[in-house]
Amino acid sequence: MKLVTIMLIDRKSIPNLREELKNKKIVFTNGCFDILHVGHVRYLTASKNFGDVLIVGLNTDESVKKLKGESRPINNQDDRAEVLLGLKAVDYVIFFGENTAENLIAELKPNVYVKGGDYTLDTLPEAKIVQSYGGHVELVNLVAGKSTTNIIEKISAH
Repeated sequence: MKLVTIMLIDRKSIPNLREELKNKKIVFTNGCFDILHVGHVRYLTASKNFGDVLIVGLNTDESVKKLKGESRPINNQDDRAEVLLGLKAVDYVIFFGENTAENLIAELKPNVYVKGGDYTLDTLPEAKIVQSYGGHVELVNLVAGKSTTNIIEKISAH
């Protein structure tokens, strides 16, 4: 069983983590992952398949509010991290509070950066950073109709 305290990485520990994982192909993705659903699980599983280790950058509660509105997140960042770490595909979680994961990617320098197919290389702000150090960007198709927003709307309608 995974231990949350070990797999939840503090940003100050990134240099140590990079050294520990230097012989592994590191995959990174990021998001809010508020109400986990099958689309998230499929996306994270597909992401892990691009390498050996999957690190998830998780938006802090404050950054989710900025991105999604005052009523979000539904689940706090610690709960969201623990749920993510309970998935087979996820090896590490790192909180970040910026609007994009650009700074976190510059620190981590993952071999592969994965985002949903709703982005393109031109609309993905992190792509230039990944490409600048020789990393690779992968776009994964989303599961149609599966989103936290759709779940919230369905609950609100009842």
